Amino acid sequence: MDAKIIKRSATSYVIEIEIPYGKSMPESEELIQQQLNKVGSVATGESLLQFDTDGSPIIVEGKKMTAKGKIAKTYQTPYGDIMIERHFYQGSLGGRGYCPLEKNARIITAATPKFAKTVSSRYADMGGVRVQKDLEDNHGRKISKSHIQKICDVVGSIASIKEDSWKYKIPSLEKEVKTVTVGLDGTCMLTVEDGYRQAMAGTIGLYDNEGKRLHTIYAAAAPEYGKQTFLNKMEEEISRVKKLYPDSEYAGLADGAKDNWSFLERHTSVQIIDFYHASEYIGNVGNAIFRDKNKKKEWIGKKCHELKNEYGAAEKICLEMNEFLTRRLSKEKKDKIESAVTYFNNNLHRMDYAKSTEENIPIGSGITEAACKVIVKQRLCCSGMKWKDEGASVVLTLRSLNYSDGRWEQFWNKVDRYGFSLAA
Repeated sequence: MDAKIIKRSATSYVIEIEIPYGKSMPESEELIQQQLNKVGSVATGESLLQFDTDGSPIIVEGKKMTAKGKIAKTYQTPYGDIMIERHFYQGSLGGRGYCPLEKNARIITAATPKFAKTVSSRYADMGGVRVQKDLEDNHGRKISKSHIQKICDVVGSIASIKEDSWKYKIPSLEKEVKTVTVGLDGTCMLTVEDGYRQAMAGTIGLYDNEGKRLHTIYAAAAPEYGKQTFLNKMEEEISRVKKLYPDSEYAGLADGAKDNWSFLERHTSVQIIDFYHASEYIGNVGNAIFRDKNKKKEWIGKKCHELKNEYGAAEKICLEMNEFLTRRLSKEKKDKIESAVTYFNNNLHRMDYAKSTEENIPIGSGITEAACKVIVKQRLCCSGMKWKDEGASVVLTLRSLNYSDGRWEQFWNKVDRYGFSLAA
């Protein structure tokens, strides 16, 4: 038995459905899912009609348009495909048509908002084939991979175009924001045309007086020459945060290339090179100098403790490592020590760890390195994956929205409130 509307009022409607018993519980559940999908399809069709016109002439962008009759179209919903007859409009001189129902109901490339939201959320986390399987297994919903891709391309385009104009609120925080960290780093991904190239990931972390992270904003961009798209995204985010927290301490945290530091120096008052990378260099020197395992462990532990807790420790450790170069060592060991000395000399002004630790300012760029892994690697670097720039941009945009707490729901609330246009 198909679902049917048996009663309507000014504010609601009643749908009747008959659900057969199954021979087993799994079969019963499948039957229930199928029938509930029928109910959802009928209900969605009824709801969509509320967003159509009565066929009267309308004004669109200052131009009068008249209805050319009702034209049937199939829409994708969370419950199945439904066909709706809706009014279609054109101007007196013909040209591009206009469908009020689609604009008013926020239809995204023939998908209802709920379905577009569901599909794009899943696509942010998994490939198209897995999204297909998930929708079919868990929702009894079959959809082609190409349509999944089309929906997500449009949702990603909306999010990208509206980045500058749609302001996202930071969730209500329990404590005052004392420190804001800004971090950026790159990680390689495989592209179709140019092989392995560097995608960028960035974070803005909000911390309380005790150094506890309260909120994180994520940003990412597909590989590009010059990183300008990514840097523009980060500058927009930093600008918005500074308006909210003008009195906070802004700290740049990274272990990346020179241009990363030049960016951070423009936007933060203090720059800190990742403590754990610095510790790795100390470990390399310890491995080169000490044969005795216990002495090696003791020296590395002592120097790392000094680096973190004692003022001026970085300079002293650098001098000590430099003195090791006067010893008779193999070229391989000398190269490791020279690399460590160079690293420390280049970054001494970013190694004031004792002061940062006392003030509960983070000294590790772990959240940015985690962003490289979670936002980029886990989704774009699965076995056999190669990406075009456009496809990678869509996924990274969706993923950044999804992982920045509160933004995914805000994005869809804005789609509902303001609608959208794919024009810039």
